[in-house]
Amino acid sequence: MIGLIKRYRVFLGLCLLNLILLLAEPATGRKALSITSENLLEMLSFLPPIFVLLGLLDVWIDRETMMRYMGENSGLRGHLLAFALGSAAAGPLYAAFPIVGVLLKKNASMMNVFIFVGAWSTTKIPLLVFESATLGFHFMALRFVFNVIGILIIAWIMKIQAKGEKLPIQE
Repeated sequence: MIGLIKRYRVFLGLCLLNLILLLAEPATGRKALSITSENLLEMLSFLPPIFVLLGLLDVWIDRETMMRYMGENSGLRGHLLAFALGSAAAGPLYAAFPIVGVLLKKNASMMNVFIFVGAWSTTKIPLLVFESATLGFHFMALRFVFNVIGILIIAWIMKIQAKGEKLPIQE
């Protein structure tokens, strides 16, 4: 029981804070609980399909195939695949991290993992279409080019920083 409380101490602390806020400032507390429940429902609507797809990805794609297409020796092909998967993905950024776990488990290169997360967070196709329609094509194209350059630089720096470190998921 102590281990369970220790493991979820942040969650329990936030629940306690919400309760204190509800007692001290009822209007603000109700608003906070309303926002919390909306966020929880949104998260629960995204995560189950993601976990089903992850289970299928884990079973259908073997480690050797993943290493060939996204491993250390995948080169430009791996970078482009990681970028395309991240850009075509749907959902909030927190949905990318379970996918990252599977990629790491299947020995995808750190560079490709960082490119995937960077593309997921900044270059989604629907966002590009929306930006082009509302802010103009030139703005969208300029932002896209700078995002791609930034993603590559950050992924390269992060790869260097992570070199030699074994992540728990890769063991």
